[in-house]
Amino acid sequence: MKTYKHVNYLWDDKIAQSLQGDEVALLLYRSNILGADLRITNYGGGNTSCKVLEKDPLTDESVEVMWIKGSGGDIGTLKKSGLAALYLQRLRNLENVYRGIEYEDEMVALFNHCIFDLSSKAPSIDTPLHGFLPFKHIDHLHPDAAIAIAASKDGKSITAELFKGSIGWVDWQRPGFDLGLQLKGCLEANPGIKGIMLGSHGLFTWGDTAYDCYINSLDVIETCATYLEQSYGKKNNVFGSQKMVSLSKAERNAQVVKLAPILRGFCSSERHMIGHFTDDERVLEFINSNDLDRLAPLGTSCPDHFLRTKIQPLVLNLDKSECLDNVAEVKRKLEPLFAGYREMYEQYYDSCKHENSPAIRDKNPVIVLYPGVGLFSFAKDKQTARVAAEFYINAINVMKGAEAVSEYTALPRQEAFDIEYWLLEEAKLQRMPKSKALSGKIVLVTGSGGGIGKAIARKMAQEGAVVVLNDINADRLASCEEEFVEAFGRDAVMTTLLDVTNEEQIKHALNDAVLAFGGIDIVVNNAGLSISKTIEDHTQEDWDLLYDVLVKGQFLVTQASTAILKAQNIGGDIVNIVSKNALVSGPNNIGYGSAKGAQLHMSRLSAAELGAAKIRVNVVNPDAVISDSNIWAGGWAAGRAKAYGIKIEELPAYYAKRTLLNEIILPEDIANACFAHVGGLLNKSTGNILNVDGGVAMAFLR
Repeated sequence: MKTYKHVNYLWDDKIAQSLQGDEVALLLYRSNILGADLRITNYGGGNTSCKVLEKDPLTDESVEVMWIKGSGGDIGTLKKSGLAALYLQRLRNLENVYRGIEYEDEMVALFNHCIFDLSSKAPSIDTPLHGFLPFKHIDHLHPDAAIAIAASKDGKSITAELFKGSIGWVDWQRPGFDLGLQLKGCLEANPGIKGIMLGSHGLFTWGDTAYDCYINSLDVIETCATYLEQSYGKKNNVFGSQKMVSLSKAERNAQVVKLAPILRGFCSSERHMIGHFTDDERVLEFINSNDLDRLAPLGTSCPDHFLRTKIQPLVLNLDKSECLDNVAEVKRKLEPLFAGYREMYEQYYDSCKHENSPAIRDKNPVIVLYPGVGLFSFAKDKQTARVAAEFYINAINVMKGAEAVSEYTALPRQEAFDIEYWLLEEAKLQRMPKSKALSGKIVLVTGSGGGIGKAIARKMAQEGAVVVLNDINADRLASCEEEFVEAFGRDAVMTTLLDVTNEEQIKHALNDAVLAFGGIDIVVNNAGLSISKTIEDHTQEDWDLLYDVLVKGQFLVTQASTAILKAQNIGGDIVNIVSKNALVSGPNNIGYGSAKGAQLHMSRLSAAELGAAKIRVNVVNPDAVISDSNIWAGGWAAGRAKAYGIKIEELPAYYAKRTLLNEIILPEDIANACFAHVGGLLNKSTGNILNVDGGVAMAFLR
């Protein structure tokens, strides 16, 4: 087995042996292990293929078929359903109808006429790049080490010298049919080469078998990475040496907690964005350097990079230790910076657009750099924001390597624009599913480890939000987290222990939410408990506990959340789960019922105060939600049954029969009511109460 320092050798002979005879399965295996190493290619980047003989279902003759990663896939997670399969000869015959580079976009539609497997994924723009090369197995990868050379001023000569002519070179050209012909021409002019470097773009390597192709790819990347490692610090100091030292980890986090909601507000001026933060050591090395101000405005080189990160980042004009407590003052300082970025982006669009260019997109930055602290990224969802940060780290690696061996060169603005606003790229965006109602929203539901709280959090996640799960019970919270991660993915969920009576825990939970997602949009005060006793039996301890959890807890969470919501300045929602008992008087209920009454009026008072900040405060009044609820623990069910003179097991039917609709109320019913408040159709509604009790006439508002 070969050993490598700069890439991971993951080939397992036992697994590969079990796949022998199935070249497509070996393609998938090779793709997955290549994609598992982000130094080899980034998420969604690169392309892999194999060519095999298949039986033509129409003629029963053997035909050569190319299997290749389809449009929009990721090689690290690629499955057969993500592949496109095309008749190879039909694809190559398209050269006969090719009208030249000015018309190459029309060739993409013709790929569909070459489909062999009718269940194929849509072929990607890279299809002809693989099709016009004769090799059985091909990898097109975006390793940082190779792109660093490809994006350097002297990349062509460095490639020739480093590989002694065994790796070809093709100058930058937008991916497409013509680039496939360029690769074919490079091979014909340089027979015997084992790969091709694409200027400013990436690497093509190949082999007769899946294993040969894999090893060839690793060998070339390892050679590039070793060359870079040996070059750091020789020509000049890395990034011109360090201009400053980072804050400590704790100090960085403290600055992020204060600043992220403000940044998120600026970046969400056109639509709500989810944030991500990283203080990876590679980021800190770059943003703390003397070369930051020179390199950052140049933008990135590889198309995959700037499609994710925009043409260039925004570098903040804040001192790393600047006091960020005065939100208005921080906004005053940052406002011109964001206005300048939007103006720059609009000028970039206007100066580069064509007659048929798609309309200008969001003018806000995706990547925001804070020297001494770290990198913020903002996008439509957490995964996209996280991946954007990963791509910018790739770009940092490229700049570092290119500067070490030569001089970093970014794509010209027009070339970058022609990729970003490519009609084919726009068509891909238009094919994406429509955003859900809560996409870009961050939701915290107190007591979301089970019962009503979990149902509310699940509904919010189903509607596209990221959720901050929390509970006072660690075991219950862990089980809930596992369930949500499986259902919605790791990027959509975070957890934090939370006792709503503890001000420090509330602060810690909200800080966690800000660090994970950049802020908060929707707060559902749901955490609660219940005690049902007569006046004589009610103790002071019972009273204090009810008022601590229900009343003080709602107040403290609302108070702490308000500061974040106001810092973002993009409005928000607070929904308080109160109770029918806030409106209806019943026996054995003096502590719980009066606390619920306090919660209800506090909600109205909050709505009156927070309306000017576009923060809506509304109420859901449930009744008799028994399923999976903590309320029915601790003797409450027994107390209510005693009050009504029935058995505990008769409670569900009893509650249903006393309603106008004769319905049992479920946690999902409360979740739907919460969504009704925050889903977008009631954005001009605040201070309202929505009863979800099956119809209890005594609880009607008068």
